[in-house]
Amino acid sequence: MIKNIGTDIVDLARLKDKDERFIKRILSDQEFSFYQNIANDSRKLSYLGGRFAAKEALFKAISKGNGQINYHDFVILNDDAGKPVVISKPALLDDMTIHVSISHSDTYALAYVILEIN
Repeated sequence: MIKNIGTDIVDLARLKDKDERFIKRILSDQEFSFYQNIANDSRKLSYLGGRFAAKEALFKAISKGNGQINYHDFVILNDDAGKPVVISKPALLDDMTIHVSISHSDTYALAYVILEIN
């Protein structure tokens, strides 16, 4: 059964000149390691924008944008088929499955999250 949904869109131009401190605030250590190994600047920007949008969509879906959770509470990696998979640290999501979809264009990254009760 669906508990909640969240969506977010990010204008990639707003992330283009962000410094490493900002990027490390958004990305977990695992995500940042992957990010650093992306050679193409455009692909790097869309990866960052996609993760940022996905985490913002997660915050909206769990309705906890009040400082109780942060960006590092979620790690978004890709499975062998390239599908994004969310690894969650907060115990409040232990009884849920998190579905996430991330999409990119040249100028935007969009994410959609569904929280499903197990």
